[in-house]
Amino acid sequence: MRRLPRIPRIALTSGEPAGIGPDLCLSVAQRELPCEIVCLADSSLLRERARLLGVESVALRAYAPAERRAHAPGSLAVLDCPLAVPSEPGRLDARNARAVLEMLNRAADGCLAGEFDAMVTAPVQKSCMLDAGLGFCGHTEYLAERTAAPRPVMMLAAGPFRVALATTHVPLAAVSGALSVEGLSEVLEILDRDLRRWWRLPRPRIAVCGLNPHAGEGGHLGQEEIRIIAPAIASAQARGIRAEGPMPADTVFVPQRLERFDAVLAMYHDQGLPVIKHACFASAVNVTLGLPIVRTSVDHGTALDLAGTGRADAGSLLAAVALAAQMAAA
Repeated sequence: MRRLPRIPRIALTSGEPAGIGPDLCLSVAQRELPCEIVCLADSSLLRERARLLGVESVALRAYAPAERRAHAPGSLAVLDCPLAVPSEPGRLDARNARAVLEMLNRAADGCLAGEFDAMVTAPVQKSCMLDAGLGFCGHTEYLAERTAAPRPVMMLAAGPFRVALATTHVPLAAVSGALSVEGLSEVLEILDRDLRRWWRLPRPRIAVCGLNPHAGEGGHLGQEEIRIIAPAIASAQARGIRAEGPMPADTVFVPQRLERFDAVLAMYHDQGLPVIKHACFASAVNVTLGLPIVRTSVDHGTALDLAGTGRADAGSLLAAVALAAQMAAA
């Protein structure tokens, strides 16, 4: 008898309760999805937000771990994660930060245990986490620590357009000091490996940005390209990785050049991400490479001003769910 493929079960964390995360989860629940969705959220908050948004027709049901079934539009399985205090749209409360973190812990631990096949995260408010004394600087770094991954790599993807980062949430003044030949070589290895694994690219082509204007102009505008980036690329090439560069970041994204590559490796957050967000906002997906689990997310923040208004665009979260299901199936 031919076995039917297993339906991917995806943990969807609802993120900052005062932001648009709960709104987006309710919006996603109304769509056709290629997986089973388990929403980690305060169930009373979801009911209140559904009432506020006028989508009370979405049926919220308790998550049943033993029962795996495809998502049905208009329903949502909820793994109840109670907040410390009631939350209002647009009004942050640091007392709820711990509950938000526990959602991430539950989803990540469930992925490690095989209960979930992937996790998708709605945006969190980092400032709220820090105000609560949690020392949280981002999903990427936190999930790497939780899953004991030595080096996470942040990448935004929108179809064939992929931009990965050599450094993530560090101040601009600290970027140069955060780069090393060993670290950059490791990032290139992870990027190459996961492009092969998840996107089935047999020999990924990676364009590597320089750090300085004009990729250092032969050392006249900076030495990082000569001391760090070029040696890391040479090391990667010696291991069979098709990396090229360092290239000036102001021309690597020109369409005629970009079409030659499967991914671009930028040196810092605001070197690469503004370009892909300008081109593909609301459809780009944040993917954390280098983890032992599948994790995707949206390409935007908590949008406190849109929470509870019904104007939040669920496009990026839908894309994140679809990509997570695709990766889980792979």
